Amino acid sequence: MGCCQSSFLKPRFSDDNKNNRREQEQLRENQQQQQHVRTKHSPQPTNGTEKSGVLGGGGGGGVPSFTEFSFADLQAATNNFSPEFIVSESGEKASNVVYKGRLQNQNNSNNISWIAVKKFTKLAWPDPKQFADEAWGVGKLRHKRLANLIGYCCDGDERLLVAEYMPNDTLSKHLFHWENQTIEWAMRLRVALYITEALDYCSSEGRPLYHDLNAYRVLFDENGDPRLSCFGLMKNSMDGKSYSTNLAYTPPEYLRNGRVTPESVIFSFGTVLLDLLSGKHIPPSHALDMIQGKNILLLMDSHLEGNFSTEEATVVFDLASRCLQYEPGERPNTKDLVMALAPLQNKPDVLSYVMLGIPKHEEAPPTPQHPLSPMGNACSRMDLTAIHQILVMTRYKDDERSSEVIKLYRSKLSFQEWTQQTRDTLEARKRGDVAFNERDFKTAVECYSQFIDAGTMVSPTVYARRSLCHLLCDQPDAALRDAMQAQCVYPDWSTAFYMQAVALAKLDMHKDAADMLNEAATLEEKEQRSGR
Repeated sequence: MGCCQSSFLKPRFSDDNKNNRREQEQLRENQQQQQHVRTKHSPQPTNGTEKSGVLGGGGGGGVPSFTEFSFADLQAATNNFSPEFIVSESGEKASNVVYKGRLQNQNNSNNISWIAVKKFTKLAWPDPKQFADEAWGVGKLRHKRLANLIGYCCDGDERLLVAEYMPNDTLSKHLFHWENQTIEWAMRLRVALYITEALDYCSSEGRPLYHDLNAYRVLFDENGDPRLSCFGLMKNSMDGKSYSTNLAYTPPEYLRNGRVTPESVIFSFGTVLLDLLSGKHIPPSHALDMIQGKNILLLMDSHLEGNFSTEEATVVFDLASRCLQYEPGERPNTKDLVMALAPLQNKPDVLSYVMLGIPKHEEAPPTPQHPLSPMGNACSRMDLTAIHQILVMTRYKDDERSSEVIKLYRSKLSFQEWTQQTRDTLEARKRGDVAFNERDFKTAVECYSQFIDAGTMVSPTVYARRSLCHLLCDQPDAALRDAMQAQCVYPDWSTAFYMQAVALAKLDMHKDAADMLNEAATLEEKEQRSGR
């Protein structure tokens, strides 16, 4: 076959670590692959939305309209719900697991790529109408202090929520399990204010109930700004009952009736204030006993090393004490909380990611050096559906360029041998084409493999098609090998380089993918200038 022309790709497959990074997932049902997102008419924003300023998005550029996703969409976005994509700190064994995912089909102008997908157990929401109604209700909310809900899936027994992805972990991680530095005092005050602003907005929009508010529900976005997860806004039973993870942190009235009320949300916020003060997850009753009649310094996080204002800490503790009152009616409301915390903000001009000590999250891909064709655009977006449609329409016109290779193979066989083997080989390719057109990608791989293994003919298009089939079956290593073989057969074929770019991106080798995309665009431009 000879060697591929691109020298920097030669060692890619000798690195066993790359192969070990990716477990081969079970092949998906083909008819579920690459269905388009079904977007419903977005609810009109409520009055509070416009006051909230510029809304954040997982990839910037604003919050998308609320959408109903198909299960196949979310299955593809999360690599078939791979354990590698789990982001919830409770891990894979939790009853409700949160995955990160990346949307591959973006048919609107909203520039969002990464998403958070919460997958419920089948029994969590037995009534599909209740789940859909709740999701649409929460989906109407839009605020810069929320990790906003952007969609849901209610497909058979499947129940999933889709939200903006927050890339910089949870308050729990930064407060209790930090590695580099603890959260400084000014940032803790900012967290407290921003979460009260989120709660106040939700209350003003008629959704004052929040289930199981704790440090795991506070997330940090790409700018390091704290946001309140929208998942806690979903009412998870018909009678308003909620199921908290730890009764030691629930309000007293919960033990009596098991219901979440606006006042019980305030109690839960009081526990978050104690977390911010102490740097520990201390049960409310124990914390109040610790401080009652004693010095507040006994409660303060020692990792702050005294770098805080005692006066401000006293205000926060007094506020926490009011939130944790035994009688619900004696607790402050959300507007009281905002008014008490707003004057304490002492570093308003310092950016959040600077105070957190983290780099600003950047994910804008490199700008292509050449204008992209439809094929280039599809590969840049990793839109496998569009790539499939292009390869179907292109058929085998580019195989004419590899005719010299085919002649070489034919010269090694007698005419009779060539005729019979060619007939069998072309029949295998024909079966592969039928399966490819019908999106039966598992069968297509089997048939194209028969064509390739016969050795009678060589087709760069078959390699490109099998490469795409591997991508659609979550096998990026095999996809990259086939794309490189297509390049070996036809060294200047832009499609071979485009397919390598997609496979490299799937392997998280984004710099190499961007270089390959530009190389493909350059070759395609030359092809167009030559009139091929």
